[in-house]
Amino acid sequence: MRANRGIARDLEGKSKHLKKGKSAFQRKGDVMVQVWKDKRIVRMISTFHDATIVNTGRKDRETNMEINKPCAVVQYNKFMKGIDRADQYLSYYSVLRKTVKWLEKVVLYLLNCALFNTLFV
Repeated sequence: MRANRGIARDLEGKSKHLKKGKSAFQRKGDVMVQVWKDKRIVRMISTFHDATIVNTGRKDRETNMEINKPCAVVQYNKFMKGIDRADQYLSYYSVLRKTVKWLEKVVLYLLNCALFNTLFV
């Protein structure tokens, strides 16, 4: 989530003072907004996850300490790799053109996805 998308001001103020590996969150009903500092500030919005920090099972090379991340980040990294990679590869050789009608765009996109899946999956 980008900072200019309506994140709460007090949560954004807290994120400026976070140290590496620390997080702050705010919940309203089912929606949770969490800010976590790694190399950069990472903003997340979720209706499914809570604000727990989990151990990734890896250690930092420099400090030899265990790496801890928010549950939302760990689950995103675990399940979204294939989708992000497919979108990246399909963007290199796009079959969509401005002059093509919308129905032809849908058919060409589905054909392009099918070709990608036969080659890389």
